[in-house]
Parts: sequence; structure tokens; C-alpha cells
Amino acid sequence: MAQMSIGEAIKEFLKKSRLKTGIQALQIEEIWEKMMGKTIAKYTDKIQIINHTLFIRTNVGPLKQELTYQKEKIIERVNEALGEKVIKEVVIQ
Repeated sequence: MAQMSIGEAIKEFLKKSRLKTGIQALQIEEIWEKMMGKTIAKYTDKIQIINHTLFIRTNVGPLKQELTYQKEKIIERVNEALGEKVIKEVVIQ
């Protein structure tokens, strides 16, 4: 049996478990303001990842429209921040 560090073991465990998605969603919430700016972060209520889809909820009509135009850029930024291609689609609610 090969030996691995605790960090490697945790990464391997997360890769195989469903916890990884939840952790990635928390990471996105933490860096959302840096990625998208204070104004957008202030008016987005909820961010979720479900099956490689990022769900963003806001009650501000013009912001919904702006985020809709930026879907590709959001996918790029989030995947870059997470260090892997996690998000394939964005849904604005």
C-alpha cells in the first residue's frame, strides 16, 4: 500500500465523495465578491452548485439581465478560481 500525506488523502477522499461540491460552493461564496465586485455580490442572494451548474439567485431585474450576458465570463472565472472545470452552465434565478 502506497503512503500519502494527509492532504493527499483528503483530496482523494473529496474527489470520491459528494462533499466536494458543497466545499466548492463555499469557496465560491467566499471569493464571489472578489470575482464579481461588491455591487454584484451585495445583490446576489444565493449561490449553489448542482450537477456542474452554478445557480445564482437575485431579486434585482437589471442584475439578472447583466449576469445573463456574463454567463461565459462567470464560468471562466469560477473554474479558474477553483482550479478545475467544475462549472459547465450558469442559471440566473
